[in-house]
Amino acid sequence: MAKHEELPIPVFSSLEPVYGDGSQLQDAQLRFHNFKSKFLEVFGRPPHVFARSPGRVNLIGEHIDYEGYSVLPMAIRQDTIVAIRKHDEGEAEKVLRIANVSAKYTMCTYPANPDQEINLKDHKWGHYFICGYKGFHEYAKLKGVDVGSPVGLDVLVDGTVPTGSGLSSSAAFVCSSTIAIIAAFNVNFPKKEVAQFTCECERHIGTQSGGMDQAISVMAKSGFAELIDFNPIRATDVQLPSGGTFVIANSLAESQKAVTAATNYNNRVVECRLAAIVLGIKLGMKPEEAVSNVKTLSDVEGLCIKFANSCGSSDPVLTVKEFLKEEPYTAEEIEIVTVEKLPSIFRNSPSSLDVLKAAKHFKLHQRASHVYSEAKRVHAFKDTVASELSEEDKLKKLGDLMNESHYSCSVFYECSCPELEELVTICREHGALGARLTGAGWGGCAVALVKESTVPQFILNLKERFYQSRIEKGIINKDDLGLYVFASKPSSGAAIFKF
Repeated sequence: MAKHEELPIPVFSSLEPVYGDGSQLQDAQLRFHNFKSKFLEVFGRPPHVFARSPGRVNLIGEHIDYEGYSVLPMAIRQDTIVAIRKHDEGEAEKVLRIANVSAKYTMCTYPANPDQEINLKDHKWGHYFICGYKGFHEYAKLKGVDVGSPVGLDVLVDGTVPTGSGLSSSAAFVCSSTIAIIAAFNVNFPKKEVAQFTCECERHIGTQSGGMDQAISVMAKSGFAELIDFNPIRATDVQLPSGGTFVIANSLAESQKAVTAATNYNNRVVECRLAAIVLGIKLGMKPEEAVSNVKTLSDVEGLCIKFANSCGSSDPVLTVKEFLKEEPYTAEEIEIVTVEKLPSIFRNSPSSLDVLKAAKHFKLHQRASHVYSEAKRVHAFKDTVASELSEEDKLKKLGDLMNESHYSCSVFYECSCPELEELVTICREHGALGARLTGAGWGGCAVALVKESTVPQFILNLKERFYQSRIEKGIINKDDLGLYVFASKPSSGAAIFKF
């Protein structure tokens, strides 16, 4: 039997396989009915095909995917759906028209040219679709698939993944767009290939994504979290203990990953690479060899463990403590070790050069400590789930790992914010076995592991302690609370619908 990730994106003629039955299915049927009507109203003709891709919550393994380490996310029920109509060769206008069900997003129009550059200085929501459009054409060309000369596309988008929440609305949008384009051109690819090239797609918009968001969105299976490995991408089902549920709560601090990339997200990518290069050199590599070959902390993990072994340990964090000072490094201090100027090391990465312009100093010790310890926690999480422990003990251990992860993200990686700290504290005070920030951080959501029997009361407590004051201040509307705090079991991944 073909492995799950070797299979193509599934194609369904009804909604049940994705949305299940009962009230969730009825909601989905109504949503798709209205979606189709809206498409007709906007474009005057019905769509050919639909695609959907879910958001995700990362349970553990934050900011380590781009360092080559495994992560452990699950898909949530919130998703982005895309309807698409491919124009015939003869139709005059060769343009991409991208509309949105939500009135806050105005229609974007682009030329039907796969080689167009995306203007990153002009942030437009439609750019995410163009990421998928460019990525699809690049990949089809690479695979020798002839998709004909460019034609116009009519596109309608409807997303229920809250934006800026750290639940990966951007990956859900890029993946669903790409998969809709794949379906419109009547081709299909194995899930792992789609996960890989949609990750590369998002780089067109300037974020150095590590691939977790796309991998889980494309490869998720209902009822399972997934251990996602990289290089090559693989997904291993992780069955969570049945007595626990994850509650996702929005801190209401919006994280704008693409906008703040130079000081936040991409800054950490650069710090990690510099930490890896410096460790490599201090552990015996020649400077020029380290600069040209070392891209991530996983590249020098072997050397770190070898040194740790000589001290009777197997923990790479011990090596970090030995060779990287806790005080922040200046660019000059790092250049003494690398014997090459930092702009020269990153000359091929415009987004990294933006980081160097914005950064005053680099916290190499803290970033490396987080990455190595977090990578170990992911495997401890998976091993706990598979262990012989009682359900009670499993849930307690998983909660402890989530709490340790949050501490590391907050203190060593500094990707938390005051609202997230308040929210995580309230979760723990009201019975969460573990709670941590999830996603890139600097805003967005927290995820809490809660005993299933206590979920309604837990959500009520969060409402009173965290959301009530924000409702009173008019930050959010009381009727929208369900968008900001909800329980989720693992949901299914990307799909194509042909009705």
